[in-house]
Amino acid sequence: MNLAFAGTPDIAAVLLGALIDTPQHRIRHVYTQPDRPAGRGRKARPSPVKQIAQQFVIPVKQPATPSELAQDSDLEGVDALVVVAYGLILPATVLSGPQYGCINVHTSLLPRWRGAAPVQRAIQAGDRETGVSIMLMDSGIDTGKILLQKSCVIGNTDTALSLSNRLASLGSECLLEALDRLVAGTAEWSEQDDGAAAYAHKVTKQEAEIDWHAGTEQIERTIRAFNPAPVAFTSLNDVKIRVWEAITLDTGVQNGKPGEIIAYGPEGLDVTTGSGTLRILTLQLEGKKKQGIREIHNGYPRLFVPE
Repeated sequence: MNLAFAGTPDIAAVLLGALIDTPQHRIRHVYTQPDRPAGRGRKARPSPVKQIAQQFVIPVKQPATPSELAQDSDLEGVDALVVVAYGLILPATVLSGPQYGCINVHTSLLPRWRGAAPVQRAIQAGDRETGVSIMLMDSGIDTGKILLQKSCVIGNTDTALSLSNRLASLGSECLLEALDRLVAGTAEWSEQDDGAAAYAHKVTKQEAEIDWHAGTEQIERTIRAFNPAPVAFTSLNDVKIRVWEAITLDTGVQNGKPGEIIAYGPEGLDVTTGSGTLRILTLQLEGKKKQGIREIHNGYPRLFVPE
């Protein structure tokens, strides 16, 4: 197939790489978000998708708005536009451009978790499984017909990063199978059940602040869901920290007020929640790199000592 590709983050770059490695498909050009400031120097950095495209000398287009995309789209002779976490709403002229339409690789089992943050919301909600859906895009947000779905277990220690990595591999497999069905004329589409839909709102930095009145398990899931971004954060003993890893302790047993430190040692930093105790294992002091609690304790043995 003659394909165009639209995507921006790491997971999209993995799927673009899978298409590049498949000789029966040709990527004519790539759409991705404009370069954004990143890092301490705030220098403009190309997206992971742009970096892969440039490595393989694939033309790159970077419209900043849907209207720019509508004006800059070049889909004549393109069999399908593959879309993976692109970040721009596709205008109607783009949706109707390719022969087979716009094929979206979405990292949830639709109609559950439509929207921008399906991986994070699935972990945060305590879902036991998620997966990949190959969908024909329409004018709604992840409301189109489904061609193919495959499931993936969510482990008790999965972070957004570890789960996304597995879904990238599964998504590559699903996408190539879906394209084979389109070429062979064996594709069968099914409608989504709108009544079963849940919406995965975009994650904000504000909601990454830990609410210690919440339940222990809810806080622990949120920490995993927001790893590696935006990273859960809090202030304990007037020390601002980012929390990268934690485990639940004594669920249902109250040993203090929510947000109160009840123990600090090489094994962990124990904090009372709304329903028990959370043990922080890996954290990041302001202006420092992330460290295990044992390393923190060795350097700052009195930093979080309960008052």
